[in-house]
Amino acid sequence: MKKLIAIFFLTASFLQGFTQNKGTNSIYDITVKSIDGKEFPLKQLKGRKVMIVNTASKCGFTPQYEQLQALYKQYGGDKFVIVGFPANNFMAQEPGTNDEIKEFCSSKYSVTFPMMAKISVKGKDIHPLYKWLTDKSLNGVMDSDVKWNFQKYLIDENGNLISVIPPKESPLSEMIVNWIKNKP
Repeated sequence: MKKLIAIFFLTASFLQGFTQNKGTNSIYDITVKSIDGKEFPLKQLKGRKVMIVNTASKCGFTPQYEQLQALYKQYGGDKFVIVGFPANNFMAQEPGTNDEIKEFCSSKYSVTFPMMAKISVKGKDIHPLYKWLTDKSLNGVMDSDVKWNFQKYLIDENGNLISVIPPKESPLSEMIVNWIKNKP
């Protein structure tokens, strides 16, 4: 009997370790706030490819808003969505309030893809979403660091982290467009 109990605990311990390596949480368990302050459960994105991008209005990459909007206009809908997360983690390049950011995005770049409330994408106050995106023990795929504004994370229709795209890479790059269109 003692041997059977020991085998049970060893098996349970092994399976727990295996599960932890595969990621203990789903991105769909996370709820964020929209730029208007409303709850935005990420589970509503199930079945769509998602590009998550940290944004800033005073960055050299800020013109990527135009490219993001063009990508969203062409491919956004039931199969693909872009979700923007303003963040002030890099040289204070996003100092505005949520209202100011919303006004900037709409008046300067006519942004229609979902924009969320300003968050932290690194450091001690990292938002749980970015903790999931950057921590292999949570996402089950890879560790990463957010290098700068406009870093892009690609999530498949099942909520799996697929890739991290560097900030300087255009949202309209062939690799990203092919991923959206399911071309290798």
